[in-house]
Amino acid sequence: PAKVVATTLIGEGKFGVANYPNPFNPSTQIVYTLTEEAPVRLVVYNALGQQLRVLVTQLQTPGSYEVQWDGRNEEGQPVGGGWYLYRLEAGAQVAVGRMSLVK
Repeated sequence: PAKVVATTLIGEGKFGVANYPNPFNPSTQIVYTLTEEAPVRLVVYNALGQQLRVLVTQLQTPGSYEVQWDGRNEEGQPVGGGWYLYRLEAGAQVAVGRMSLVK
């Protein structure tokens, strides 16, 4: 089973994910660090766990990455204010974070 890590701060050279600003409007930066080469998938979900948008799905090497989420779903429609989750999967590692969109 994958090890799940909930994090708000990322230590240098450690696997993790965070976002800033939080709360945000209209967009937020999701930053993450990989410790090994792995297929990466970064997805935003609503509070009910429904997938809203896939931000990253590719093989990546160790290092730090930054992706912007503009508060829109896959169809380009703006989502409402509230809590959202982002889930980073990198090989067997998983990290989850929570962010708030303020309208």
